[in-house]
Amino acid sequence: MTEPALRLLEPFTLGDIELPNRIVMAPMTRRRAAQGKVPTPLVAQHYAQRAGAGLIVSESIEVDPWSGLEAPTRPGLFTDAQQAGWAEATRAVHAAGGRIFAQLSHMGRAAHPSQLQPGGRLVGPSAIAATGTVYTPAGPVPYETPEALTVAEIAEIVGQYAEAARRAKAAGFDGVELHGANGYLIDQFLRDGSNRREDAYGGSATGRVRFLLEVFTAVSGYWPSQRIGIRFSPTNGFQGMSDSDPATHFGVFAELLTPLRPAYLHVVEPPLQPAGVPYVASAVRSAFDGPLILAGQYDRDSAEGALTAGRADLVAFGEKFIANPDLPERFRQNAALTPADKATYYTSGPEGYTDYPALAG
Repeated sequence: MTEPALRLLEPFTLGDIELPNRIVMAPMTRRRAAQGKVPTPLVAQHYAQRAGAGLIVSESIEVDPWSGLEAPTRPGLFTDAQQAGWAEATRAVHAAGGRIFAQLSHMGRAAHPSQLQPGGRLVGPSAIAATGTVYTPAGPVPYETPEALTVAEIAEIVGQYAEAARRAKAAGFDGVELHGANGYLIDQFLRDGSNRREDAYGGSATGRVRFLLEVFTAVSGYWPSQRIGIRFSPTNGFQGMSDSDPATHFGVFAELLTPLRPAYLHVVEPPLQPAGVPYVASAVRSAFDGPLILAGQYDRDSAEGALTAGRADLVAFGEKFIANPDLPERFRQNAALTPADKATYYTSGPEGYTDYPALAG
């Protein structure tokens, strides 16, 4: 008996972009940038190998010129050299038939003072430190307490996002994703565990989303809204993140974003939440009438189930794309997946990055 066609492999129209399938390569920090946070030809090769995805979302790209320029670290998009490196990557992806969005990010309190340029400051919405440790050239160290941003400093950072968006277009990306997840600056503003401000950028959900809305508006000066996606992680506790009522609050965020017509909302939440943890994606789905991407520990079957049930329009895969550059074809054939070597996630060079083979033949 012939196996039914996979919804995962059906085309999807994302704004004005035709995707050949509904499989998204999720953003994954791999720390392969060279000195000056410049992506290298190896980075271009890595993304080109995975161009069979319906859409690639790049690793997190720094918008903050005060972020340190030491390597190995996350790449940036605030210098000409960085822009040129990303232009090489987008050309490689397009030559291989793919589409790629740049994920724009600011670390906020998730950085460490030792990582910043001289004169740079550790900042966040409120003077509340993240929990755990942060990776530095000297190894993992505890997070430090940030300084609460002033309104003028918030406006300056909004401008940094806009400048990175301008450079992303010049570098040949197909769109941008605003990183509002995993404990970075936009997420720090969104969730009430990290945002205790009493001005217009804090308080209720409508206040806490203001920073994101201002970033979106600034970025839309260079990109149409249908080329701007947004990523959320409503219940991810990474870096000490928390929220008192994520289902309600992220439903409000989604409702307020709907009139702006973003390309998509991208929600990081596993298909099965631990006991006692609310399932927020359904609230986002109800409040937002645009495309929804789900991500978080999905496999072929659970992703197919989410699409078939109408819980999502696309599904993003992270770790599975590390070791399986031809993941859509493996899903097509229901072939075995190669396990990823976690020891090489944040090392340098091609090992564990560009040396995973595609299916034979």
